Amino acid sequence: MDAAKRSEILSRYRAHSERFESVAARRGADAGPTPAVVPLAELEQEPTAREIEVLQLVGDGLANREIGDRLFLSEETVKSHVRHLLAKLAARSRAHAVAVGFRRGLID
Repeated sequence: MDAAKRSEILSRYRAHSERFESVAARRGADAGPTPAVVPLAELEQEPTAREIEVLQLVGDGLANREIGDRLFLSEETVKSHVRHLLAKLAARSRAHAVAVGFRRGLID
């Protein structure tokens, strides 16, 4: 690649970067306060039956892949269930989710 082509690519990159930064700055100013990470509606929901199954297996010490194998789910789906559980139970970690689930009588 010759110097002229490199210069052209670099120029386009800089222009794109400036446009991106400009739009990001405008959106940041228009957005107001940063919304909470977890929507309030999700905090008000109870875990689904499938999420409770996942929580029970988390409590049994299984990893996401092992849970997926047991329940015939992909590892990504298990991760999604765990994320939803953490939000719905207002838990900070998998262990905390298990403790909350146990206290609420969701799991044995």
